[in-house]
Amino acid sequence: MESEEVLRPSALEAGQVLDGFKLEERTHQGGMAHLWRVSFVDPPAAGATPMTSLPMIMKVPRIKGGEDPATIVGFEVEQMIMPALSGPHVPKFIAKGDFTRQPYIVMEAIQGASLKARFDLAPLPVNEVVETGWKVATALHELHRQHVVHLDVKPSNIMFRATGEAVLIDFGLSRHDQLPDLLEEEFELPMGTGPYMSPEQIQFIRNDPRSDLFALGVMLYHLVTGERPFGAPTSVSGLRQRLFRDAVAPRTLRPDCPPWLQEVILRCLEVKPERRHQTAAQLAFELQNPDQVVLTERAERVAGTSTLNVVKRWFAALGTEATEGLSAGDQTVKSPILLAAVDVTNAEPALLEAVRHTVQRLLQTEPGARLACLAVMKTNRIGMDELVEADGSSKHVNMLVQLKHWARPVVQSLASGHKDGLQAGRVTFHVLEAPDAANAITEYARKNQVDHIVMGARSSGGLRRYLGSVSAQVVSESACSVTVVRAVSSGD
Repeated sequence: MESEEVLRPSALEAGQVLDGFKLEERTHQGGMAHLWRVSFVDPPAAGATPMTSLPMIMKVPRIKGGEDPATIVGFEVEQMIMPALSGPHVPKFIAKGDFTRQPYIVMEAIQGASLKARFDLAPLPVNEVVETGWKVATALHELHRQHVVHLDVKPSNIMFRATGEAVLIDFGLSRHDQLPDLLEEEFELPMGTGPYMSPEQIQFIRNDPRSDLFALGVMLYHLVTGERPFGAPTSVSGLRQRLFRDAVAPRTLRPDCPPWLQEVILRCLEVKPERRHQTAAQLAFELQNPDQVVLTERAERVAGTSTLNVVKRWFAALGTEATEGLSAGDQTVKSPILLAAVDVTNAEPALLEAVRHTVQRLLQTEPGARLACLAVMKTNRIGMDELVEADGSSKHVNMLVQLKHWARPVVQSLASGHKDGLQAGRVTFHVLEAPDAANAITEYARKNQVDHIVMGARSSGGLRRYLGSVSAQVVSESACSVTVVRAVSSGD
C-alpha cells in the first residue's frame, strides 16, 4: 500500500539521512509533532547563502492513524505559510517534505527557551512585563504586515533571539490573507488554545489581526497578576463566557500595577475588536510611551461585571454573530502611525501651518491613524548643554508646550463630535534631546513602527544644498514613507 512507503515519525532515528538532511538528535517529542536537530549531509559550497550555516530544526508531524485530522491539516497550513514569511521575528524557512513520502519542515532553530518559562514565575516585575509586551507586539505587527494572523499566540509559541527580538513560531492555526484557509474550509469548531482565544475566534472569525492582540492581552494579564483572566476553559460554553463576563481588573489582584498598564491590558481584552488597539504597532507604541496613554474608566476599574450586566450581555450574545473585520494586511494599512516632525522653535509660521494642514488632511483620510507629534531639542555632542532659558524655565518643557500649541487645532478637530474625547487620545507629544535631529527622527520612527513621516523643509538655497538638510537625510534614511512640506513664504 502507498501508506506503507511513508516514513513514520516513530521510525526516524538519529543518524538517518532524509532529503539531504542528517538527523542528529530528537530534541522534542510532542503530541502533534517531533522536533529533530538536523544538519546538511554535504558541506555548503563556496559562496553558498548564509542560510546554510544556520542551526536547523526539522519538524515532523505525528501520523500513525487515529490522530486528530486538524493536526494534519494544520501542518499543511504551516507548510504553506512559512515559505511566505521573512524577517527577524519568524524562523527562517529552509525546506519542506511532501505528504506523499515524508512530511516535514526544516527551519532555523531559534536558540534559547520559549516565553513559557517566565510564566512559571509570574507575577513578574512590571518593567519586564512591559518590555516583553512591546517586543511581542512588534513581532505581531511585522507578521500582520505580511498578511498573516497567527491565531495561536501563547507563551510556548514565543521565543527570543540572542539579540532580543521576539520570534513567533508554530503557524499551524494561522491564516494568510492570500492563501486558502484549509482549517476554515474543513472544520466547524473554534480553533485555538482555550485561555488565549479571542471572542471572535469563538464565533468562527479567523481573519482579524486584533485577535492576536486579545491573546497578547491575556499574556500580559497573566504576567502581571500570576492568573489567567478567563481561566482555562475546555468547552465551547466555557469559552463563550468571555463574551459577557469581564476579567477581574489587574489592580484588584496586584495593587502596584500602574493604572496606565491596566488601561492597556483591559483594552486588549475588550470583547469587540473595534474597542481594542487597531494594530499591534499602536499597542507597542503605548507600551513604550506610558506617559502618553489616555486613561479611561478602565484604568480605575476594580469591580468585576455585575450579575445584572452579565445577564444582559448573555442575552445580547445569544444569536449574535461576529462580523468579519479587515484582513491583516488591510488593517495595518488602514490604521497607520503617523509622525509629525515639527521644528517648533525655528520654522516660520507659514511652514508650521503647511505641516499642520497636511497632517490634518491625512488624519481625515485615515480615521484609524494615530499621530505622534515630535520635536527635537538639539544638544551638543561634546560639552555641557544649556537646558534652561534665561528666565530659568526648562527648554524641554517650553518646547513641549510649543508642540502642544502647534497641534491644538488638530486635537480639537479630532475631539469635536466625540463626547468622550477619546479621539484626542490619537495624538501624542514627544520632545527628544539629541545632537543629530535627522538621526533622532529616523530612529524614533524605526523603534515605534511609524508608517509615514510628515515634516517641513525650508525653501532651497545654495548653502542649504551644499550642507544638506534634515529633511533630505530623513528621506534617504527612513524605511517608511516621508512627506516633505514646503511653504512659499519660508526662507533659507
